[in-house]
Amino acid sequence: MKVTINDVAKHAGVSIKTVSRVTNNEPSVKQATIDKVNKSIAELDYLPNLAARNLAGTKSYVIGFIYDNPNAYYVIDMQNGILSSCKELGYELLIHPCNAKSDNICQELTTMVKHARLAGLVLTPPLSEDPKILQALDKIDANYVRIIAGEKIDSDSGLAVLVDDKHGAVSITQHLIDLGHKNIGFLSGDQHHESTKARLSGYTQALLNNNLALDQQNIIEGEYSFESGVAGAKTLLNRVNKPTAIVACNDEIAAGALFAARLEGLDIPNDISIVGFEDSPFSRQTWPKLTTVHQPNQKIAQMATELLIANRRSQKSAQSKIFIPEPVIRDSSSKAT
Repeated sequence: MKVTINDVAKHAGVSIKTVSRVTNNEPSVKQATIDKVNKSIAELDYLPNLAARNLAGTKSYVIGFIYDNPNAYYVIDMQNGILSSCKELGYELLIHPCNAKSDNICQELTTMVKHARLAGLVLTPPLSEDPKILQALDKIDANYVRIIAGEKIDSDSGLAVLVDDKHGAVSITQHLIDLGHKNIGFLSGDQHHESTKARLSGYTQALLNNNLALDQQNIIEGEYSFESGVAGAKTLLNRVNKPTAIVACNDEIAAGALFAARLEGLDIPNDISIVGFEDSPFSRQTWPKLTTVHQPNQKIAQMATELLIANRRSQKSAQSKIFIPEPVIRDSSSKAT
């Protein structure tokens, strides 16, 4: 026989409303009461029906994860991080892939928020960086948190988790410079991502910091894909003055660059050093393993979700956070020869 909220309330000696407040993680419930209710929940093996609660109540308990990103590893990390916090805090997760370039993207998202009665949205790039989307969500008073590239928290720009991509790019480029590399290429990701601009800015800043000339021909525009890394690396390696090292905008691009270098008969890292960004599984599945920049996407997603839910509950702890990515040195980089 299925255990109900009435059974839990009777077992714990509290009201049904109190059980509901505990399972909803509402504030102002005494810890002793929380412990008593949770003990009854555990002993009775009670599973709250979150979907029914969402339909029946005045509040929603569904968080939406909105993304447009071809990198499956990034999406999975974000999904797992959000889901982890949702489970801990008593929420469910709705996953919604979309096309950020669609003419109807604003209407698509606002309609979804209304129809699904979402408690909030976790927005990832490039959606989290599009002013039109943000304005449309603000117009319907949607609760959302943005995961964005940035160096400094702006309290006036809304709730966000920032990733200091520029710092990470400065650090990984400096690593190559410290190894003696002076002619360093850069393989870019999609231009409509702010992270691309921040990583390029970090690369150029590192060259400037070391009085190294910036050769615009060393900067190859592309996309966040393996194929883009292959094509970009081929362009660099066919130059007369080809670079001795390459900074790729993410690990997938770097993996493509490794493949292209091997097609050219080059040894990595003895003939050319190649580094990535994000520390995704790509960085550990290549041979040699990639030197990269560690970006804890799952942890970032967890924090974003916690901030979102805290903001919905009007808790003072709902303040924007910033992550500082740092290099992870592996086997794909070595001293310049």
